[in-house]
Amino acid sequence: MPDKVRENSEMAHNQMPRIAPYLLYADVAGALAWLGEAFGFRERMRMPTDDGAIRHAEMDVDGDGVILMGCPGSGYRNPKQLGATTQMLYVQVDDVNAHWARARAAGAVIVEEPTDQDYGERRYAAEDPEGHRWYFAQPLRKTE
Repeated sequence: MPDKVRENSEMAHNQMPRIAPYLLYADVAGALAWLGEAFGFRERMRMPTDDGAIRHAEMDVDGDGVILMGCPGSGYRNPKQLGATTQMLYVQVDDVNAHWARARAAGAVIVEEPTDQDYGERRYAAEDPEGHRWYFAQPLRKTE
């Protein structure tokens, strides 16, 4: 393993939460770029193959979350290709309306507009280019 990959891997492991979603993408490089632009996630590590494709990558979610991702190979079919939601991710953000505007501007398919929920959160739902469903929410402030 090259020193830089080993160093990034060790650093990432030391900052790993107890549980993290591992999403499969046909185009990991495209997912890294799009998730950064649309949702504000930051790339923290990538592991390329000998031919330059990305076999594994990790993104930081606002300093206290991690998304792992990889490509399982040419036979993989993403949720968009399947025409089905295969999982949903729920992410807390500081300003759901600003987050929604950013995602919309980046071309996210908005599945649900920002709406106040009975359980005390405001949330919206979006799909990324490969059809993964994302929910973003923030607690509603109590008024006195």
